[in-house]
Amino acid sequence: MARTRLYRNGVLVAENFPAADVSDHLADPSATVWLDMCAPTEDDLATISEELSLHRLAVEDAVHEHQRPKLDRYDTHAFLTAYAARLDAITGRLVTSELAAFVTDRALVTVRKDEHFDIDAVLARWDSATDLAKSGVGFLLHGLLDYVVDGHFEAVQALDEQIEDLEDRVFADHVDHADMQRRSLDLRRSLVALRRVVLPMREVVNSVMRHDFHVCDETLMPYFQDVYDHVLRASEWTESLRDLVSTIRETQLNLQSYRLNIIMKKVTSWAAIIAVPTAVTGFYGQNVPYPGFQQASGFWISTVAILVISGALYVLFRRRDWL
Repeated sequence: MARTRLYRNGVLVAENFPAADVSDHLADPSATVWLDMCAPTEDDLATISEELSLHRLAVEDAVHEHQRPKLDRYDTHAFLTAYAARLDAITGRLVTSELAAFVTDRALVTVRKDEHFDIDAVLARWDSATDLAKSGVGFLLHGLLDYVVDGHFEAVQALDEQIEDLEDRVFADHVDHADMQRRSLDLRRSLVALRRVVLPMREVVNSVMRHDFHVCDETLMPYFQDVYDHVLRASEWTESLRDLVSTIRETQLNLQSYRLNIIMKKVTSWAAIIAVPTAVTGFYGQNVPYPGFQQASGFWISTVAILVISGALYVLFRRRDWL
């Protein structure tokens, strides 16, 4: 079911009226209308697209999924695509919700591709800044972009915390390497997905702020500038985290190689020590006469030789940190 709002001279005067009444309300120059639709088809958008003279290509993009974040400008309106994002704290995977929006002089039409996009949070932002409602469509667009960009920023912050935890676990004494590898790959995949939806938002917000777009007035300019600042910070943070995950991965592999070398040194050292009694007993096992042959002194000489040589090797390997 479509959700609607009507503002007149910056005051909310009606909600949830039929979508068919949108054109009647827009006949009033002081009116600003918001219409929201969830997972509509092209037939569902046919009526509103005819009333608002929406471009056919924009309507197709609004229905089809997996569009890139962008702002396309047509003669009578602009078409916006963006993604809300949040990080699943348990799996470390990014969850995105696609949104399309038609921006006209006095109407904002939002098209959610699924119900996971929290449109109620956007309404809460509009209701908390009623003093800006006189700016019309710019006010509605600001609340929408502010919610989307803040979600990106929170997702980056959550990823940063997950990566810090992963970084601490790299140097732990007992590490589950399989879990570490899976976790690092999940975080890297989430960062790549977040980067795809965050970086294009710089151009989107920058285009909205241009004077020839006629949406961002002098009152809203500082607010859009704040949104743009958040976009830049989220973009830069995403890039730095991407490098950090790669560094953690390389560090993990280097530590695994280092620990393997330590194990190999220990195994080799013990093998050298064990070879001493093998060599001594093998020598005394010869079927020829030798000093101490068939005498008790021969046993004690071989035993002392084993203990002395093995002890000397043990001390030597310990000093060289091989054991």
